Amino acid sequence: MSSPKHPSAASPARKRGASRTRLISAAAQLFQEQGFAATGLSEVLDRAQTPKGSLYHHFPGGKAELGVAAMESAGQVLHQTLTARQESQGSSAGAIRAFGQDLAGWLEGSDYTRGCPIATVALEQANGAPELVAAIRSAFDRVIKGLADQLVAEGQTPERAHQLATLCLSTLEGALILARSQHSSDPVRMAGEELARLISSEASA
Repeated sequence: MSSPKHPSAASPARKRGASRTRLISAAAQLFQEQGFAATGLSEVLDRAQTPKGSLYHHFPGGKAELGVAAMESAGQVLHQTLTARQESQGSSAGAIRAFGQDLAGWLEGSDYTRGCPIATVALEQANGAPELVAAIRSAFDRVIKGLADQLVAEGQTPERAHQLATLCLSTLEGALILARSQHSSDPVRMAGEELARLISSEASA
């Protein structure tokens, strides 16, 4: 019987997948830091260390298609972060407090160049390409739904749960903008604490 073969290098398909992931990650970072309009494809290619041909292979629609993929990826990161906090904290109040701490940590770690991975693009592309706007809306809606579902499980009505979840995301997003302008994460941390208190007080009532 012949011995199994162990390829010495990654398969072409794996390499192509890796280059696509690098492009999305680089685009998401740059869009987060400086916005969609201000980011050139050459910057994305430089940060991803990927040739131009690879970009158009994976994203024949160019920057618009890459933007959609970047927003979907950023939304997944945001949702996964919240989900991890919901699982580790065991309550909506604890989750939103910890989620706020995460967002504050992202700001501090990037020297206040990166806030929410979606908000920078959302602010400037509110009337942009429909597919990009839809990807942004879907990313935010997914976070709201994730928090609302937990609130319902804790006893809130679906309507009130949606209201509270929307308030939480709106408040944290506003706090991120304020924090970047102040070069301080305090607004985000305070927002998380106050939202946690509100959720706890409603649960007690």
